[in-house]
Amino acid sequence: MNDRYDAGAAGYESDQYELVGYDEYGRPVYRPIPPPQQNQQQYDTYAQQGYGYDPYATGQQQAQPYDPYGGGDTGRQPAQPSYDPYGTGTHHQQQHHQQQHHQQQAGGHAAQYDPYGRTATSGQQPRTAEQTAYIPHQAGPVEEPMAQQRGDRDYRTEQFAFVEEPDQDSEDVIDWLKFTENRTERREEAKRRARARVIALVVVLALAAAGGVGYLWYAGKLPGLASSDEKADTATAVGAQKRDVIVLHLHNTKKGGTSTALLVDNTTTKQGTTVLLPNSLALTGDDGSTTTLAKSVDDDGSSGTRDAIDTALGTEIQGTWRLDTPYLQNLVDLVGDIDIDTNANVPDPDAKSKGSAPLVRKGSAQTLSGKMAVAYATYQGSGEAQNAQLERFGQVMQAVLRKLTSDAQGATTTVQTLGMIIEPPLTDKDLGAFLAKLADLAKGGDYKTALLPVQTDGTLSAQASASVVKDVLGGTAKSPDKDAAVRVSVRNASGVKDNTGKARVVLLNGGFTFLEGGTSSAAATSKVVYADAADKDNATEVAKTLGLSADAVTKGDVSGNADVSVVLGQDYEPSSS
Repeated sequence: MNDRYDAGAAGYESDQYELVGYDEYGRPVYRPIPPPQQNQQQYDTYAQQGYGYDPYATGQQQAQPYDPYGGGDTGRQPAQPSYDPYGTGTHHQQQHHQQQHHQQQAGGHAAQYDPYGRTATSGQQPRTAEQTAYIPHQAGPVEEPMAQQRGDRDYRTEQFAFVEEPDQDSEDVIDWLKFTENRTERREEAKRRARARVIALVVVLALAAAGGVGYLWYAGKLPGLASSDEKADTATAVGAQKRDVIVLHLHNTKKGGTSTALLVDNTTTKQGTTVLLPNSLALTGDDGSTTTLAKSVDDDGSSGTRDAIDTALGTEIQGTWRLDTPYLQNLVDLVGDIDIDTNANVPDPDAKSKGSAPLVRKGSAQTLSGKMAVAYATYQGSGEAQNAQLERFGQVMQAVLRKLTSDAQGATTTVQTLGMIIEPPLTDKDLGAFLAKLADLAKGGDYKTALLPVQTDGTLSAQASASVVKDVLGGTAKSPDKDAAVRVSVRNASGVKDNTGKARVVLLNGGFTFLEGGTSSAAATSKVVYADAADKDNATEVAKTLGLSADAVTKGDVSGNADVSVVLGQDYEPSSS
């Protein structure tokens, strides 16, 4: 590497510079201002003689050497004046030019100075080239003697390319660099976006998984927790579970008769159930007598029947909902029809001829309007037991709950729109809120319908009723005590309406349990029937109490849950009793 040097490295002590001119490339040329006096001969850089030195030794005649600082080779010369770049024509400059002119005339062959060492042949003499100095305090290369340079290398002017010269390919290179840089940046940006998408997707999947697990945990449906929850429910099934129960009586205003069901909301297990109660269920009346559910609804009313059911099933009913068939029709129309799987073709009750098309057809997913729902809920085919009609009623009620709104205020509005008379202590708001809870369970699939198993005599066996009374209602079956009194069912066939009441008073006074068997067509003679041989003596005692002869006692079928059945004929005379 060439050593750098500053202005003082060229042998000059002065740091004053002046502008000499510009070269053919437009660059400024400076030189140091010479000192006032020169006491020694100036050093000739090229160690040559003659003003017109030819650096390339072309063979031309050499002239008097040129001293850039005005010094001579034989003696001292006076200091040269400063160069005037603007040619103002000072005295010293004129004297200097005159001296050059005399030398040119005397020699005749003195060559003009050429910056590149070439001898000028014609034209105006160029400006005298002087030693080029660098800008003050600017480093530059150390010059080597020209002879040495020429011996090592032979450069031509056309071999040099300067920085100032524009490169025709520079714009293309810049464009290529920009394209490469932009392409790289786009690739990096695409990679960053891809990583961001992957991270976002992972976060979303993690949140979804956490939410799903949280919901399953909250709902108690995690596989590891289901068994523990079921065990807990089973452990608390006997008495610790909380249940809300309302008894529903459907009154058929056209054909007569009632259908009864218990609507149960188990708030502990989040399970809803409709428990269907057969009309033959044996209940104990207020006076201690045994009666059936159907007769209790007609005779004792809602309050007496509610208490009798609580006694028989061990439940705690909060209220009674009486629903007449016209209100059921309006309720179905309000919720917007229902869809159920029907199990029978139901004829139109308003049809004039028997050959008319059925109002409700048997099949799956049948859509029923209000009128069709009432006809299906109250239909009992020929030869069918009352339980068949009761199950159809349960289907209709569960379908209504699925269509009813789960909002308490909305359900209350529906109940108020019906215009029913709600029996105290139940209110329309209480009924609306209760039905909304059941509707929510029905929509979620947590609702079922169950039939209470009843024996032929209307009593409940602990084994048969355990699945409903114990598990669903949380109670204990308690049928009337058979040993307490002989149950006597009385059917009036005498044609005198008051005979039923008179027979009732006589039997109760005799220590028997009275069961009303309704009325029938007139019969000439009275009968006292027993089914079990063990009840023969009881039948004989009943005949004696009613004033009937012993010939009226006979063995046969006993209706309902009675021990002895009595048919009052036209020969019955209450006064004789």
